[in-house]
Amino acid sequence: MATASAAFIDGLARRLGSAQVSTDPGDLQTYGRDWARIFLPAPSALVRPRTTEEVSEVLRECHRAGVSVVPSGGRTGLAGGAVAARGEVVLSLERMRQLGPVDTVGRTLVVEAGAVLEAVHTHAAEQGLTWPVDLAARGSCQIGGNIATNAGGLRVIRYGNTRQWVLGLTAVLADGTVLDMNRCLEKDNTGTDLRQLFIGSEGTLGVVTRATLKLCALPPEQQVMLFSVGSLGDVLAFFAEARRGPFVISAFECFSQACLEHVMREQKIGAPLGVEREFYVLLEVEGDQERLCDWLETMLERSLVADGTMAQDSQQARQLWSYREGITESLAQRFPHKNDVALPVHALAAFYADLQVLLGQRYQGWEACVFGHIGDGNLHVNLLKPSAMSVQDFVAHTSSADEALFALVQRHGGSISAEHGIGLLKKAYLKYSRSEQEIAALRAVKTALDPRDILNPGKIF
Repeated sequence: MATASAAFIDGLARRLGSAQVSTDPGDLQTYGRDWARIFLPAPSALVRPRTTEEVSEVLRECHRAGVSVVPSGGRTGLAGGAVAARGEVVLSLERMRQLGPVDTVGRTLVVEAGAVLEAVHTHAAEQGLTWPVDLAARGSCQIGGNIATNAGGLRVIRYGNTRQWVLGLTAVLADGTVLDMNRCLEKDNTGTDLRQLFIGSEGTLGVVTRATLKLCALPPEQQVMLFSVGSLGDVLAFFAEARRGPFVISAFECFSQACLEHVMREQKIGAPLGVEREFYVLLEVEGDQERLCDWLETMLERSLVADGTMAQDSQQARQLWSYREGITESLAQRFPHKNDVALPVHALAAFYADLQVLLGQRYQGWEACVFGHIGDGNLHVNLLKPSAMSVQDFVAHTSSADEALFALVQRHGGSISAEHGIGLLKKAYLKYSRSEQEIAALRAVKTALDPRDILNPGKIF
């Protein structure tokens, strides 16, 4: 595909206004990359439209000229899905942040794609409601990006992924055609559900500009607990018991001792528990506190956990959550090689045992930090760059072993990407999660909706 020429960029500036088009090197560096910072950004221009109509106009002109476009949200992804590395135009939705009124009867909310997740939560909470998708990056990730990646996050075990909470959306196709599928309908069996094509498509089929979100009641006060647990097998045994407990689980998070040590060091906080173990479980539940305390006493008596604590107020609850939510930021300074995989819950222990063998073979002496959302089988495997190794050598070493890791994931019936998509980082390994027939079908959909391949080209395939 063609990169945007100076004349083409000037034409966009005349159409939209110079304040909405930038070629400033600082802007291009910032908006051309995602959070992983693996790929060097090299976009030709940044465009920040304010309306669906302007998005349509930009795409129509890019389609006509054969100029590639990378849709951009909060850029908190970790797979290179929002990277513009080959002269593309970055289409940022950040100026489209309008939040509509909350429909308290139908429990819906229409928002623009650039709305920040935390702002949506705050807006809905004023009416006693919430959009239950929640991520550690809630303060910067945007709704359009959540939809494009089918974001999961912290409470999938309770509420499911993003696609369960999107009733409708407006999307602009590569040629500028606007599909208005933004009806507030729980039921609509009038053929193929087109909106689901765009949820999880990583901006390769169209640009989502507006969405109707399905809301639910704010949950009652949550009880938050943290436990030290001997092994991942013990974590799963504890999880099985928790599922039978006298409460509703909102979150069941797990992280290793190595993760905890980095969080304590970076945040300058002490250990949360007196007894250290290989893994820690953060459990958040809805339920009667007295019955919960009785259940916890039983767990301790049966030695399913080594130690534990329960938050006594909201401040302590936030502190316990900080040990889990602070992991990604605490590891960032060590240039982690991150893998985000999903396994059937019953296969997690066997997969982890095989993973330890693989890490011992490929990364002996390297530090591995593992955490995840145990309730939905999602593990984040982070390998930290040795201080004496260059970034280039580190990337070469870790990339060479990814194929072995993904083959291991395939053997255990898992997915090579649980949350962050395929992007640039994992497209060579898509075969480990998708059959040849599935990939052919995905390509056919892409060709039908974007025949000139201008939308996020080079991603996924």
